[in-house]
Order: sequence, then C-alpha cells, then structure tokens
Amino acid sequence: MMKNKNNTIVNLALTGLMGALVYVATMFFKVEIPVGADRTMIGFANVFCVLSGLILGPAYGGLAAGLGSFLFDLTGGWFSSAGVTLITKGLMAVICGLIAWGGKQENPKFSRLAVAAVTGSLAYCVMYLGYSFFKLVVAGSAPEAAAIAMMTKAGATLLNAAVADVIAVPLFMTLRTALQRNHLWKGGKPGAAV
Repeated sequence: MMKNKNNTIVNLALTGLMGALVYVATMFFKVEIPVGADRTMIGFANVFCVLSGLILGPAYGGLAAGLGSFLFDLTGGWFSSAGVTLITKGLMAVICGLIAWGGKQENPKFSRLAVAAVTGSLAYCVMYLGYSFFKLVVAGSAPEAAAIAMMTKAGATLLNAAVADVIAVPLFMTLRTALQRNHLWKGGKPGAAV
C-alpha cells in the first residue's frame, strides 16, 4: 500500500469511490426475492466488492466493500443485518485482496485473480448462508424449514458469486491496462496507482 501522506489520501479517496459504487450497485441493480418471512437479492453489488479487493488490496478493499454494503443496509430497509453485512462483505474483499496480492505478487496473472475472486465470493456465500440459517432458527423456524429456505437463498447467492467473478476479474484487468497505458498505475501492489 502507499505509505506517504499523499498516497494515503489517494487510497482513502479510492476507497470512498469503490464504497460508493458498491452502494449504488446494491441500491439500483438488484431484484429482491421473498424467501418465506425473509428475503434475498440477485444483483451486481458483489461485482464491486470483489473489484474493491482486486483494485485496493485487502485493507482498503475490505473497507470499501464493507462500508458500501453497510450503508445500503442502513438506508435500504435491511437495518437488522447491517453489522453482519459490514463484516461479511468486507471479508469477501479482504480474502480476495489477500489472495490476489499476497506474497511477492507485483502483477498477478488472470489465474491468480480468478482464484482470488472465486475464493472471496465462496467465503461470502458460506458466511451469508450460515448467518441466514442461524437467523431463521433463532427466529423460531424449524431447522428443516430453515434448510429449505436456504436452498432458495443458496441459488441466488451462488448466482451472485458467479456473476461477480465473471465480471470483476476481466473488468479489473481492463482497468489495470487502461491505467497503465495512461501512466496512472505504475504496476506493483494496490496503491501503486497515481
């Protein structure tokens, strides 16, 4: 990550930008699906959560994905799950960023980016479905009924993960190439932009 004061400001600005993109994608590019007394969504928010981890790395990417999703939950009628969303969406980007940029990676190849995106997305799926199951059982649903509801949620969640991975990795590679061509990405780890 960038270490000096100017670079920290750039990193925070990019974090705010990516957080805003996560928020807007969650707010406007979704289809809500009722699941018994609960609900789930199909949308494009996870694309920007994964992209946050790829562009900004684990720390700033996790912050952008978590805060953008958290703010949506606060303003979009999902208030009760806002804290969990902050953590789970943030961790999706953290895991993605750690795998993509971990070790001595200076310019990860497509295969590493794909593994990072898929791993981050699947980790989120497990966290989200586990939380949803727990929430239904605590609310009084029988475990069998909660498991049936999870089948619908699992379909939507896995679809979101697949869409995020298929779009975010090529989009990141395109953005990185465009930034390099315009001398805005010097190569190397996240934060080397500008």
